[in-house]
Amino acid sequence: MSVYFRILAIVISALTETCAVAAQENGFSKGITLYNQLKIDSAIAELKKEAQSGISESQYYLGEALRKRNRYMTSEAKEWYEAAAAQENLYAMIQLGRSGNDLCKVMSNCPDSGKPPADWLKNARALAEPLAEKGDAEAMYVMYEITLNRDWLEKSANAGNPDAQFWMAIGDKQGEGFLLPWKRKEAVGSWFKASAEGGNPRAMMEYAAYLYENEGDLKVARHWIKVAAEKGYKSGVSSYGAYLAHAPERFGFELDLVKGYAITSLLKDLDGGGNVQVYVEEVLPEIAEKMTSQQIKEAENFAIQWKKSHPPLSFFPDKLSR
Repeated sequence: MSVYFRILAIVISALTETCAVAAQENGFSKGITLYNQLKIDSAIAELKKEAQSGISESQYYLGEALRKRNRYMTSEAKEWYEAAAAQENLYAMIQLGRSGNDLCKVMSNCPDSGKPPADWLKNARALAEPLAEKGDAEAMYVMYEITLNRDWLEKSANAGNPDAQFWMAIGDKQGEGFLLPWKRKEAVGSWFKASAEGGNPRAMMEYAAYLYENEGDLKVARHWIKVAAEKGYKSGVSSYGAYLAHAPERFGFELDLVKGYAITSLLKDLDGGGNVQVYVEEVLPEIAEKMTSQQIKEAENFAIQWKKSHPPLSFFPDKLSR
């Protein structure tokens, strides 16, 4: 190979890595998108490319994907968690810290480690606690994950962290904390509302259900179902599409077969993740039976435009999975 082509190859490689890092920093990652769609095998292939470019988030999610696929901490998963942890990724440190309770312990095949799990949790705490004490909402949430002290969860929620607010609502709903019965329901609704307003699509759907069951406010409930769908949340998309097509009729949505069919058809993109196709194959023909061929064409065009203007579909799994 000539010197010119060697230099060209180096430049192209550098540009590829730079673009990958820039895309990640701007919230674009094909690997993480596939992971969030529960397409684990496809995600691993993409995440490896990103992780090898040194992107901490992709290294972390690659560790998650490998651990999930194998159902325990493998040597390869640990390697990528450690790579992310070396870049001060707190979530990777926590997963390494939890590896002492992993299934691999039961199977007696945990990867050898130069650092005990407890030390990883100490490292994570040493980084997170000073930030949490200064009022950083995410650091407070990380402190909750490290310590499992609900006080940190509540502090994070009060500081505006949507994930913490969501889990405060779930905890209150399940009877955690010390609340009078008539205050508990109010607290659940308030936390779900705060989390939804903070952009958490799972909270949006929970809050819509809360409004439907407890306050009968269908207008606001419809709003949050629509927003959850616009965020790409699988449950929001499936509910919004079905309710628009009255398959079934709930929450008082005005009948719109074209939009209902179009939005339901978006779920085809989740083929291979979460067993969604069984639902699609059942509901889509049911809606199509009520439509003309022209309406179906309109729906197909609507779906194309929706994809161009909305984020990819996602199950929004917890970032720090168990």
